[in-house]
Amino acid sequence: MNLYPMKFHPLLKEKLWGGDKLQKIFGVNAKKESRIGEAWLLSGVEGSETVVSNGWLADNDLAELTEVFMGDLVGDKVFDNCKNQFPLLFKLIDAHEDLSVQVHPDDALAQQRGLENGKTEMWYIMQAEKESQLIAGFNTSLNKESFTKLLTQNRLEEVLNYEKVTPGDVFFTPAGRVHSIGKGILLAEIQQSSDTTYRIYDWNRTDDNGKPRPLHVAESLDAIDFQLHKEYKTCYSVEKNKTAPIVQSPYFTTNILHAGAPVRKNFADLDSFVVYLCVEGSFSVSYDGETTTVQVGETLLIPNVITEILIVPTPSTKVLEVFIP
Repeated sequence: MNLYPMKFHPLLKEKLWGGDKLQKIFGVNAKKESRIGEAWLLSGVEGSETVVSNGWLADNDLAELTEVFMGDLVGDKVFDNCKNQFPLLFKLIDAHEDLSVQVHPDDALAQQRGLENGKTEMWYIMQAEKESQLIAGFNTSLNKESFTKLLTQNRLEEVLNYEKVTPGDVFFTPAGRVHSIGKGILLAEIQQSSDTTYRIYDWNRTDDNGKPRPLHVAESLDAIDFQLHKEYKTCYSVEKNKTAPIVQSPYFTTNILHAGAPVRKNFADLDSFVVYLCVEGSFSVSYDGETTTVQVGETLLIPNVITEILIVPTPSTKVLEVFIP
């Protein structure tokens, strides 16, 4: 039997700062007191593997598929580099409250510390309340000494770079960049397959038991990029019914498609899987006699062996298109 476009059951994860938007998106009846902060849409992370929801491979998880189908699923070059580890992780994040100020290591530092890889990521803002903002980098150049002094004096907030956001905004966050998602934001996150986060500052808050969450300041110091950068927000343009580039990095390429009519996609020149993440509206894809509909907040994994599909919006859609360059 052949590989086909695959959907997955999301994994909903409670967080101290989470809200109720993800339950509503996925039609999940959670406990009234539940605070769901993340939906892991497509994951091969050990212990949090997402499971196929459609077709003859239903109930198999992404790690199993990668091990069995290898290059046919992910692309020969991708499999040679990543072996059985699916290289990307796709999430939705609902920040009912501010997330901690945090940073992720790059590949070199992660591997020094016994981890498989670092964590570079990008955000696409799906919803944002009025005056919502996030943190991306610093508003001045620092070094370890000045940073540590400000943190000790509880003055870190003075040097953080705040960015107001609206739906459609994109922020590329390379490993090493200090960042935080602010309250009132719902976003899609695409990242290297890693769950390593160094929490630097948590707004002096406590959990339900009155205890502060652990910080990882010592671990973060060798990870942080202390430099001031000219731009933190990613600028891009969209032309309806055409694929437009947003982010190009060594770890993933992300394009956006705003479709109001059927769009044919050809992947013959790619040696990679392709993932579509629906950020607005819905669409369907027909393949091998089966039609799969993708709603907002869902992903569709196109295996490497599939070289052409037709995306049919119902009636319009915005989707992120992601693959390994």
